[in-house]
Amino acid sequence: MSVITSIEDLRVLAQKRVPRMFYDYADSGSWTESTYHANSADFSAIKLRQRVAVNMENRSLASTMVGLPVAMPVALAPTGLTGMQHADGEILAARAAEQFGVPFTLSTMSICSIEDVAAHTSKPFWLQVYFMRDRDFMARLIDRAKAANCSALVLTLDLQILGQRHKDLRNGLTAPPRLTLTNMLNMASKPRWCLGMLGTRRRGFGNIVGHIGNVSDMSSLSAWTAEQFDPALSWDDVEWLKQRWGGKLIIKGILDVEDARMAARSGADALIVSNHGGRQLDGAQSSIGALPAIVDAVGNAIEVHLDGGIRSGQDVIKALALGAKGVYIGRAFLYGLGAMGEAGVTRCLEIIRKELDVTMALCGLTDVRKVDKNILLPGTF
Repeated sequence: MSVITSIEDLRVLAQKRVPRMFYDYADSGSWTESTYHANSADFSAIKLRQRVAVNMENRSLASTMVGLPVAMPVALAPTGLTGMQHADGEILAARAAEQFGVPFTLSTMSICSIEDVAAHTSKPFWLQVYFMRDRDFMARLIDRAKAANCSALVLTLDLQILGQRHKDLRNGLTAPPRLTLTNMLNMASKPRWCLGMLGTRRRGFGNIVGHIGNVSDMSSLSAWTAEQFDPALSWDDVEWLKQRWGGKLIIKGILDVEDARMAARSGADALIVSNHGGRQLDGAQSSIGALPAIVDAVGNAIEVHLDGGIRSGQDVIKALALGAKGVYIGRAFLYGLGAMGEAGVTRCLEIIRKELDVTMALCGLTDVRKVDKNILLPGTF
């Protein structure tokens, strides 16, 4: 194997090792994918100010996110079907994040369940939830998160209606995959993945199957999820969840200034500027493009985070410079997971940490908590 020096190296290796439908699920957006690509491209237009003859010793990347200590202001984003990128993927990613000292966020639509991840980790992780019509299921899900000692709940608001993702439709995405001739031929070319899947019992949606009445197989689960995402979601529902949970609450999916103000008034601890990785409204603004106006609009009323397009430590520092207090990586860690399992997630985090550390030093700073717009070249942001 060649030396892994960047997130792009991990992506290339993951593409070789993960079956097409699951690689495409991670590495795609909705419709024309214009927003998906803008998420990354808009970072490149922002230029950094290099400084010289400043003391670069004793650098620190330690910070906090929603008051919780982190080794660097980076969290692993909630990603559905993570356990289809690699066998037991959520467990492996959570363990890597725990060892590294950054938060791991488990998706409701995960393959490994809340209980699976809790049994294989020793520190609290975060849980992401959607608003479902079945409030009893949601109440039980919150209770399970409490029992697992989850330290924050991440509520995704931008998936009331599923965006059209052409690659998923063409690939006939299911978990586990249907054994069609095309799928079997593709999986046969991924022997490492197949061996891993043969060695695990976790191949369905672990947070849902067995926890919902009449959901015993994947066909009924598909019908349930199609019916359950709630298009009538309102801020009153957010208040219900906040009261039911009672702990740290992060609202994900904010892209509009007025929605940001509503999130600040909701009493949540943080909001995440996010367009769902370009997987929902194609043609929407990039996350980094939306960040400055949202930061200006909410001030100190709520902590602002960013998700979308982060592929390097330089992307992290640019988001911090524009006012984010933390960022989330989704595809970046999935590439690592698909490429090399737990070691790949660790390698992803190492790459981002190194790039963040070196960039911060060359911009003349030694404490990540002091990063601001002064490290950016005026006129490029």
